[in-house]
Amino acid sequence: MTTSNFSRQKIYQGVMYLFLVVIAFVSLFPFFWMVVSSTNTTADINQGKMSFGTALIDNFTKLSQVVDLPQIFWNTTKVSLLGTFLTLVIASLAGYGFEIYQSKLRDKVYNLLLLTMMIPFAALMIPLFSMMAKANLLDTHWAVVLPSVASVYIIFYFRQCTKAFPKELLDAARVDGVKEWQIFVYVFFPVMRSTYAAAFIITFMANWNNFLWPLIVLQTPDMKTINLVLSSLSSAYVPDFGVVMIGTVAATLPTIAVFFAMQKQFVQGMVGSVK
Repeated sequence: MTTSNFSRQKIYQGVMYLFLVVIAFVSLFPFFWMVVSSTNTTADINQGKMSFGTALIDNFTKLSQVVDLPQIFWNTTKVSLLGTFLTLVIASLAGYGFEIYQSKLRDKVYNLLLLTMMIPFAALMIPLFSMMAKANLLDTHWAVVLPSVASVYIIFYFRQCTKAFPKELLDAARVDGVKEWQIFVYVFFPVMRSTYAAAFIITFMANWNNFLWPLIVLQTPDMKTINLVLSSLSSAYVPDFGVVMIGTVAATLPTIAVFFAMQKQFVQGMVGSVK
């Protein structure tokens, strides 16, 4: 390698690192500002203070006084875990079936499912609300969970990942007389652990951060999720931004913890790793 080529490579690497630093700063700054603001008073936040303050405990105390934190977090966790579990079961079964089993109508049905992704949720809200009302599920957590369990995107994701699944394992299991449901539970599931982990993170975060549909179907305070409560706090006539920020930090921590706990499996699942 000549000196000029080496210098150009160093300059290129330096520019790339500088670009990545800028992008990282832009991405992380809102989180930094959120954490800093949770330690300051509303007056300090309005003045644009960017250093840590001493109002963290006071903000948390005020939040605990106006919000039943255990109940709200239980509601959000219940909706998120239940919705994630049902979505993974249904989507993985559908993705597995679309890829493994042959049928003349398979691709037509699958393409029809993909077309439904083009329908905006705003066009589905009124029909879904009517369905929930007729089923007497309004103001229940089932009304939040059920419309999202058959996620077309997660079905698509599982089918694409199933393409990398070694079909020889299926043939060997069938030769040994293993039933189809046993193949799915004892052969497919263990091999596709990383795929399930990635789908779990995606689905859990989507359910945890869901706002519009719970806002429509949940009416009583005892049933509301953390996002609805934070929205009501920030929409007050004189909002206490310190309380809003400490609530936002508390609402963000579970998703961060889930992501970092399953980060390795998430990366393996997104790149299509099969073990």
